[in-house]
Amino acid sequence: MSDLLLLIICCAVLGSGVGFLAGLLGIGGGLVIVPVLSSILLYFAVLPPEQVIIAAIATSLASILFTSTSSAIAHHKNGNVPWELAPWIMTGVALGALISGFLAAMLPEQIVRWVFAISVVLIALKMFFGNNKPASDERTMPNKGVLTGFTTLTGGLSAMIGIGGGALLVPLLTFFSIDMKKAIGCASACGIVIALFGSVGYVTSGSAQFALSDGFAGFVYLPALLGIVCTSWFTAPLGAKATHHLPVPTIKKIFAGLLVLVAANMTLA
Repeated sequence: MSDLLLLIICCAVLGSGVGFLAGLLGIGGGLVIVPVLSSILLYFAVLPPEQVIIAAIATSLASILFTSTSSAIAHHKNGNVPWELAPWIMTGVALGALISGFLAAMLPEQIVRWVFAISVVLIALKMFFGNNKPASDERTMPNKGVLTGFTTLTGGLSAMIGIGGGALLVPLLTFFSIDMKKAIGCASACGIVIALFGSVGYVTSGSAQFALSDGFAGFVYLPALLGIVCTSWFTAPLGAKATHHLPVPTIKKIFAGLLVLVAANMTLA
């Protein structure tokens, strides 16, 4: 078996697990894809170690473009996307993601690792200690310009660490009294925008360093993308169905602990 085929199989296994966890826990697959894919790319010596983290983040974003589409369509059909707010939120995350795609490629690799690790630890703490209380009615939504500013920062950080943004957008929107279901629906739609514009930034900024003939579209490694997408698309609905049969709050706490270990490994690698 060739190394390339084995790499694709490894990524397909990764994609199946990521899709299931995303459906089960409602988290962005990038939290898992980035560290695991970094290890896969290092093992197969696809590119120099100092460029592995950027390629993993870019490939993670590109995969989220596919998986978020399915989720957003489902939320739209259920009426859970607040389209009166979504255009302003999407504008912000698009701008932030596009800038971040270029900025991350210029930052030292170790800084990107630390940004990812710190973000993952904070998200893990939110998952571990968070609750599912309904949105407060005491806070009102800021004006559209301020909201776009907030979501620009959210989209930028999401693209920099290779996630769809739900882990950051949902708490932000519920803080401003948006119903949880609508916050999740809006975040799923914005995940497409973050992934699209973030990927454009990573593809453009990496086009001078990697060639399509080597399997790269900028920093996006296409064989890995193929492996992840071909399974995650199908396992995400299975994870969503499993929420009715598995102790999701307990699984979230276990997963949060694993994320902390992942973050520690990323900073020590």
